[in-house]
Amino acid sequence: MAKSTAVIDIGSNSMRMAVFQKTSRFAFHILHEVKSSVRISENAYKNEGYLQSDAMDRTAQAIGEFLSIAKSFGVRKILCVATSALRDAPNASSFLSRIKREHDLSIKVITGEREAYLGGMACANLLPSLSDAITVDVGGGSSEFTLLRNGKVEQLFSLNVGTVRIKELFFDRDDVEGAIAYIDEALKQLPPFDTDTLIGIGGSFRALTRALMKKEEYPLKKLHAYTTDEASFLHFNEQILSAGSKKLRSLFIKPDRFDTIKPGALILERIIRHTQIKTLICSGVGVREGVFLTDLLRNSGDRFPANYNPSVRYLLDTYGLHSTHAQQCAHLSKRLFELLHVSLGIAPKFQQELAIAAKLLSIGVDVRYYAYQRHSHYLAMNTLDYGLNHSQIALISHLLLFKKGHSSSDLIPKGSLSSLLPEKETLDALGMLLWLAHILLASRVNASEISLVLENGTLSVSGKHLYLAREQLKNIILPENLTLILKD
Repeated sequence: MAKSTAVIDIGSNSMRMAVFQKTSRFAFHILHEVKSSVRISENAYKNEGYLQSDAMDRTAQAIGEFLSIAKSFGVRKILCVATSALRDAPNASSFLSRIKREHDLSIKVITGEREAYLGGMACANLLPSLSDAITVDVGGGSSEFTLLRNGKVEQLFSLNVGTVRIKELFFDRDDVEGAIAYIDEALKQLPPFDTDTLIGIGGSFRALTRALMKKEEYPLKKLHAYTTDEASFLHFNEQILSAGSKKLRSLFIKPDRFDTIKPGALILERIIRHTQIKTLICSGVGVREGVFLTDLLRNSGDRFPANYNPSVRYLLDTYGLHSTHAQQCAHLSKRLFELLHVSLGIAPKFQQELAIAAKLLSIGVDVRYYAYQRHSHYLAMNTLDYGLNHSQIALISHLLLFKKGHSSSDLIPKGSLSSLLPEKETLDALGMLLWLAHILLASRVNASEISLVLENGTLSVSGKHLYLAREQLKNIILPENLTLILKD
């Protein structure tokens, strides 16, 4: 596939474009995103679904500028899909012909089931692993549902319930009770879902999540994989539904969402009550990522290889040009973990985070050698997005910090991510293992040349090139129950 790919998603409310750039076979990052509230479905639902001329003009003009942006990034492939508004519109073909004529762009109108698949598949690949969940994408004209089992899409559903549709048919007439009855009747088409986890996709869910995070003063500024419970979300939803414009602003809702946030909140409230879910996860990915991934993974069954993380690989591709040492640290830290985690009281689950931190140890060097630990920390904190929960991202990023003569817990900044990090003893032990591996490999030897033996709380390390390591060991704080002996 082309190195840079643009994906345009024409929704009923907003049109968005993401420009993706590959860095290796399966690794990628987003170069640019742009959104325009073209409202292509504006007044359509009041007019038997027909797209109105003003809305079509806005959309055509925005498409032209989107294509100009894509060209500026050297994009060679453009994939464009349209959803509910064009699915429903009797005059959709004339609009599609116009865009082809004016901009030489082919728009693919996808079914509701295909829209559900693309969003669900993106979540299955790019969210932390879940045994089962339902994804819910509340759009302007419709809502899509996907049942995920063991990381695979099992069932797909699409209902004609969306924020703009509900606004124009009910909220514009102050008929909230009618909206509730309409939504509840549509939800009867869904089968029972044997899961208590809902993954929210789409602008309404993200707007509500972003506002909730600000209200709670959540320490990490990442929407993707943010998790909350049903009670907290519904309580905040109730405040949104009863708020006037001034109150909406104080609840961190942006003005461009004022007219659709209440229909969106109502739809989500009825879905949550209908499905009886308990846990809600916000997805920062959806249809656009799904379109891109079906192209990227077209020969891999729409799945990444086992244990593959595209964010980690992107960082290594871009900043890990001198990562041989980090790879050796990953090997040695794995051996140290397996040898010491029981005596140090570290849960086995933390081995994954330690391994990733070791691989990313040197990425800051490609920014600047001096204080490279801070650069590595910053890059990891701001670039790790996919396949990891917020606690994992916080831990991996924090482990990359190191200061001579300090334990890992000493380096937690005030008012920072401490609520997402493990307890002090675990954090200090993991930090010690990472930096012990780094110090033992100070002469840049192969990790296989280092011999490790643990006996009665004493770790004996032997190898041919440990002179520099011996000098640097004074910089690290060892746990009280561990003694370290170096043998040449």
